[in-house]
Formats: sequence, C-alpha cells, structure tokens
Amino acid sequence: VAFPGPAEVLAAPDTAFRMPAARRETIRALARAVADGELDLEPGGDREEAVRLLAAVPGIGPWTTGYLAMRALGDPDVALTTDLGVRRGAAALGLSDDPKTLSAYADRWRPWRSYATIRLWRAA
Repeated sequence: VAFPGPAEVLAAPDTAFRMPAARRETIRALARAVADGELDLEPGGDREEAVRLLAAVPGIGPWTTGYLAMRALGDPDVALTTDLGVRRGAAALGLSDDPKTLSAYADRWRPWRSYATIRLWRAA
C-alpha cells in the first residue's frame, strides 16, 4: 500500500489518526499546504523555501523541518544533533552526546551532515 497523498489525508476521518488532535491537525495543515500547491516537498525543489514554509505550520518544529529536509527534500546537509538516536550513536562512537557540542563537531562534516546523521542512527 502506497503512502496516502494529501487529498487522501485530508479526506480521512478523525478516527484514522490514532494520535493527539493537535498532531492530527498539524498533519492536515501540512497536507493542505501540499494539496494547495503552497508547499513543494519534492526533491530538487527550493529547500530553503520549503523549510521556511514547514516552520510556519503550527506544530512543526526544528527537528521535523530538518527531518523532512533530509528525507523528503533530499538535503544532504542536515544534522539532527538534538535527536536522541543521533546522540546515542554519537556516544557509542566515542563522540559527545551533548547537542551543542555535537553540533559544533558536526560542522566538519559539511556539506554531508545528513549522511553522518544516518550513520549515527545506525550506531545507536
């Protein structure tokens, strides 16, 4: 079964979302922005604009914008240093698991920090 498109998400009843109402409404707001053509989440699109628009959706914070930039938009340079799995992976590899320290360390991985993020998840 393919992941539902924005129209299917918008048409789904509340009972299809087994999550808090606020999260459900965030998903619907995101689906609405994509369906209306306001937000392009396709790889190759304008990443900066997409991240700016994602951050404007109530309920979407820095981790989610970074994750979507990495996974949906194909951004090769996202470091999710506050992510628990990333922090655990860093510790397993002998790196600091402090987000601020890890973020500074991750600067040396530019412009490929997304690949390092995936590697850290795998090391967790």
